[in-house]
Amino acid sequence: MTKGLRTSRKEPRAWQRMLSGRRLDLLDPSPMDIEIEDIAHGLARVARWNGQTTGEHAFSVAQHSVVVEEICAHIQPDLDPRWRLAALLHDASEYVIGDMISPFKAALGVDYKKFEERLETAIHVRFGIPAKAPVPIKKLIKQADRACAFFEATQLAGFTHAEALEFFGAPPLGYDLTIDPLPPAQAQSRYIQRYNVLSEAAGFASASADAAFDTE
Repeated sequence: MTKGLRTSRKEPRAWQRMLSGRRLDLLDPSPMDIEIEDIAHGLARVARWNGQTTGEHAFSVAQHSVVVEEICAHIQPDLDPRWRLAALLHDASEYVIGDMISPFKAALGVDYKKFEERLETAIHVRFGIPAKAPVPIKKLIKQADRACAFFEATQLAGFTHAEALEFFGAPPLGYDLTIDPLPPAQAQSRYIQRYNVLSEAAGFASASADAAFDTE
């Protein structure tokens, strides 16, 4: 090396600065650095299907999450508010890592899954939900997630009815949905509103639990 020259090696930046001012370490996420406003803002600007959808606006993960919570309540009307909150937050990690389509997740392998699980655990701890939901709750949320994907696929993403049935299965009986993708600001506002209702109903604030069983 030429005399007088020095090389400087910095560790890659592994944190994300949020608009709230929080700085979230992606490798070791702390619940204290997670805010619902940051989640809602990010998810309202993350597009489902990598943006390959029809309409003036992308169908955001925030709007998708509100629908998934609603479908969970349709399938199981007496669902405890904390599990309805878990349904609303089921894709919350995507406010940082984006909405990776399933084939890409599979290509990345198990390391990505562990990374995603660490972030999901921190989010659950931050909002008072058990870090690991019971298996029946996980299955319920997955069923609702696939049902929402069925409607998205057929109405926005160009899938035929037969293709959507093959990949996502049939939506639950008695539930129908017409999707109208919202502008980011509206999707963000709806997500926050639903969070507030469910959080209060779950006992994390001071509203009547009956409020959680209202649907928009």
